Amino acid sequence: MMTRLIVLCVLTFPLVLAYVFSGTTDGGDAKPAVIFVDGHGTDPKDRGRPVVLIAAALGVKPEVFREAFSGVTPAKDGKPSKEEAQRNKVALMKVLKPHGVTNERLDEVSDYYRYKPGKGNLWKTVPAKAYAELEDGKVKRIVVTDAGAGYSTAPKAMIQGMDKVVLKVAIEFSKDLKKNGAISSIEVE
Repeated sequence: MMTRLIVLCVLTFPLVLAYVFSGTTDGGDAKPAVIFVDGHGTDPKDRGRPVVLIAAALGVKPEVFREAFSGVTPAKDGKPSKEEAQRNKVALMKVLKPHGVTNERLDEVSDYYRYKPGKGNLWKTVPAKAYAELEDGKVKRIVVTDAGAGYSTAPKAMIQGMDKVVLKVAIEFSKDLKKNGAISSIEVE
């Protein structure tokens, strides 16, 4: 019978998420959970914006999105007036349109990744899930059961109860919002 234990640790910004999946198969063989921590860092020059995710979803390089965003004037009270929003949209589209980004796509991606970092929130994320298959007490392979999404940097990963095993996680970016920032591989080093 499969059993699950979920642990979600929430700290102040930067947010730390950890997901633990542990269980046994019907045969009783233990499959230690892979625990993921962090993976939501941003470049200081991006002021908390997940630029790598936004740029990938728009199909542009992060530098292009940064250039586009450099023309934006943030509202002083947090919510721009209609005129301010229009000026900002013009500035963004001036840079992004030549790269094939439409106004509709910019709105979709912006809305998807909108969040308030000062409140300890995070953009939309889906925690990855994985477990280790063991053979004679050694890790045979890592099985990813859900690649997750929304990782802006590779999360740290460890196998529950096997602190000395070092894992290397890679993520991939995509225009597909549900797959953007997903785990692409986990290797035992």
